[in-house]
Amino acid sequence: MNQSKYESANPSRHRTVLRGAGRSVYLALAWSLAATLAAAQQPAATLSMGSSPTPETAAAAPTPLARLVAEAAKDNPQIIAARRAWQAAEQVPSQVSTLPDPQVTVQNVSAGTPIPGWDYNTVEMTFVGFGVSQSLPYPGKLRLRGEVARRQADSVRNRLDGVRRSVIEQVKATYYRLSYVQKTLAILSQDRSLINQVEKIAEARYRVGQGNQQDVLKAQLERTKLLRDVAEAREQQGSLEAQLKQLLNRPPDSEDIAVETLTETQLPYSSDELLALVRTGNPQARTQQQLVRSSSLAVELARKDYYPDFKVQYMWEHTAAPFPDRYSLSFGIKIPLYHSRRQDPELAQAAAKLNQSRREYEAEVQEAYFEVRDQYLAADTSAKVLKIYRQGLIPQATATFQAGMAAYESGQEDFETLLSSFLDVLNLDTEYWRTLADHETALARLEQLTGVKLP
Repeated sequence: MNQSKYESANPSRHRTVLRGAGRSVYLALAWSLAATLAAAQQPAATLSMGSSPTPETAAAAPTPLARLVAEAAKDNPQIIAARRAWQAAEQVPSQVSTLPDPQVTVQNVSAGTPIPGWDYNTVEMTFVGFGVSQSLPYPGKLRLRGEVARRQADSVRNRLDGVRRSVIEQVKATYYRLSYVQKTLAILSQDRSLINQVEKIAEARYRVGQGNQQDVLKAQLERTKLLRDVAEAREQQGSLEAQLKQLLNRPPDSEDIAVETLTETQLPYSSDELLALVRTGNPQARTQQQLVRSSSLAVELARKDYYPDFKVQYMWEHTAAPFPDRYSLSFGIKIPLYHSRRQDPELAQAAAKLNQSRREYEAEVQEAYFEVRDQYLAADTSAKVLKIYRQGLIPQATATFQAGMAAYESGQEDFETLLSSFLDVLNLDTEYWRTLADHETALARLEQLTGVKLP
């Protein structure tokens, strides 16, 4: 009796054999899927262990964030431009606080003829004169001008600090986002392996009559969605790498940047402690504070302009031998006669600018207060959410999926419920790393706003 005749004669025996073979295949795939899932969830449960690198980043060693921050502080064009502006502003105080250049005069006087030196030996009025004059601002004016310029140079220096901190914040935020995207690619790579095994389980159940074709098609649909997610993640990765290269002033075609796996940074400051650092540690607030001081000195200088400036001149008039040389010393006063049209508006302008700078300073401080509160709340909330992910959501989702596997194997749970619990595990893993990136970005913003140094 051949095989086909045997199967025809014993149809129930044939179905039993197929079910037994399918069950063996299914159990083998289920055990493989559970092992792969456990390996996929290990990085989320144990942060310090990291994860397997993606194919895109396996060739490049991860670059520490501190190295990129130092590179940006050295090579970023915005920082370099701000540093040059500060260096230029530092040259102004000595210029405006120095006396005006003296003036040297050479004079020739002839009598009876326009020809110089014609009657030099015969007419006493004929002479050659040499003189020097010096303008003297009213005492205190030069000092005030120098102080105003120094305050303005200090504001430019604080602006440099603000630009440097802003660029470093952007480098950190981009680095954290890139780490999240690279981690997402690693998770999606594991997801592809998992969904392939889920599809095989569905096919095995379908072959033995325990499942239906719709289960297989749903698994294939999820696999296609993963391909879409991988393509979108790679696009984000390329964009973030280009942004990071721009901040580092690297060529666009330079080697791609691989980043380290994120770890959670603790915030050792309270909200009140961070708020207390705003007036002294925020670069924008310090810039406005220096402008207030500069405007206050400008008001004092405007009042000094009501006082006259002076001019001193000395002349030596050399005549011919028969006549004695003559010497003259003159002293001039510059009288602020039109003060109602010049000094009064100047003082009013300086007072208005002082009031403006004070209001801008308070507005800058209040804005910084709001941002510090907002970022502190974001960091504190994300830290609590990360703890919930680690201790609650991810372990619970994993246990739910494993229980669903057993229920699906015994026919007590449908495929859609199993697939939903499977996706919960994978989505929670991705959300964990996104929340961690948001947490580190909030801390970077707090560093920029207050000047604190976090490990």
